[in-house]
Amino acid sequence: MLALVALLGVSSPAGAKPDGEMILGLPISPAEAWFDPAETPALTSPAVILYAVHDALVKPMPGNQLAPSLAESWTVSRDGLTYEFLLRQGVKFHNGAALTAEDVKFSFERYKGAAAATLKARVTAVEVVDARRVRFRLTKPWPNFLTFYAAPTGAAWITPRKYVDQVGEHEFKRAPVGAGPYRLVSFQPGFDVVLEAFEGYWRKVPSVKRLTLRVIPGDAARLASLKRGDLDITYGLRPALAEELRRTPGLTLRPTFPPHTEWLIFAEQWEPKSPWADRRVRLAANLAVDRRAINDGQHGGFARIASSIVPRDFQFYWPAPAYPHDLARARQLLAEAGYPNGFDGGDVATDRENVATVEAVIKALGAVGIRARLRAMESASFSRASQERSFRHLVRAVSAAAGNAATRIDTFVFSGGIRAYGGYADIDALYRDQAVEPDPQKRETLLHRIQQLMHEHVMFLPIVEHTFLNGHGPRVEESALGLIRGHPYSAPYEDLRLKPDAR
Repeated sequence: MLALVALLGVSSPAGAKPDGEMILGLPISPAEAWFDPAETPALTSPAVILYAVHDALVKPMPGNQLAPSLAESWTVSRDGLTYEFLLRQGVKFHNGAALTAEDVKFSFERYKGAAAATLKARVTAVEVVDARRVRFRLTKPWPNFLTFYAAPTGAAWITPRKYVDQVGEHEFKRAPVGAGPYRLVSFQPGFDVVLEAFEGYWRKVPSVKRLTLRVIPGDAARLASLKRGDLDITYGLRPALAEELRRTPGLTLRPTFPPHTEWLIFAEQWEPKSPWADRRVRLAANLAVDRRAINDGQHGGFARIASSIVPRDFQFYWPAPAYPHDLARARQLLAEAGYPNGFDGGDVATDRENVATVEAVIKALGAVGIRARLRAMESASFSRASQERSFRHLVRAVSAAAGNAATRIDTFVFSGGIRAYGGYADIDALYRDQAVEPDPQKRETLLHRIQQLMHEHVMFLPIVEHTFLNGHGPRVEESALGLIRGHPYSAPYEDLRLKPDAR
């Protein structure tokens, strides 16, 4: 028997025809692969194309991280092994072809993006039941299936089988056809992506007729363009420029909060002979760091001070108590641990682009007698060494991967995680329990307890949750910034609006 778990729709009222043009300033140039959901990398940035040109069975939307989209509903079997999706009736691709279950099966089978290995190891079959129903069979119960499938990695975004077969894989990237609110008009790598409203979009007709995504790498240049009125929205400003934007009449600062957390890993906490194996030492290090000063100095005060490696906007987040800045207590803990005069804390590994934050942490540790050294590396070498877990002592870590508390714990906390330096038996046992627990409330209880234990063990030194600093000009009535929790850019695009006198 199947248990109904979603039956939601979004009304599609007929409105005024699209009108006007909006120009959005991008800090990076879209890659050709971003136009094909099958090749989407594990980055947030490709969503600037996905949310425009394509649509997904299920995707993050305002007020719902697993919002029914091309699928109007789905069911899950009681044993957790079968997910069956009912497609929304009457959905068309940009070329007029009807979306069917065959397109869903085709899109999953051709998917080779960031989540491909995980999904295809756990999905044993995708079956077309009829034109509007498609069934996914799993190898074993996996409560995180929809989180992985609906995350902005491209897996759930649907492409038209007949069109791809007709034009070929390479040509599809150059002339993509999707089911999203905008069609691609032109793409000049390094310059502009021009989009035009698709009036047949099922959710609602976009308000703005033409969108231009303009690549302007320098954030000072983007701000200058916004001031001149050459841009309507700009993204990714440095804190000083964001403050300048905030002070400029007619411009509006709109920060967003991607799931981007920064912390230090105590890589030697499982080595009995290391000072870092003592919980009191790890707690002392946390108390030594003035996170507010780091936020003010490195982020202009715009970031959120972190008390966990799990972002606060994630599902199943548990609000860990904040670490106060308490040098006296830190020194007392070090003395109790047998280090009244401090100790050699070893290297703090980081990439060269983030030296300033690590230097601030090293200075704070030194104030209580923990002598640490900066080890700055070229980004590619640092990333490779981080993936191989080859560092000792302390490591700067960062993640902006979408998901929920379980996915962040799976990567960095569970002893079998691909970025974990070790683990704790009590946490591992609870992690295995939640991984097969179908009841969301029971699962939340388990994941909250894991996060409590992470805090009790003092596994990490959280620093901040980064903010993405954006702004818009006076013509914009709705920037769509911050409408989708954790999404840094404007979305959904069909919700963008110009002021009536700006059309």
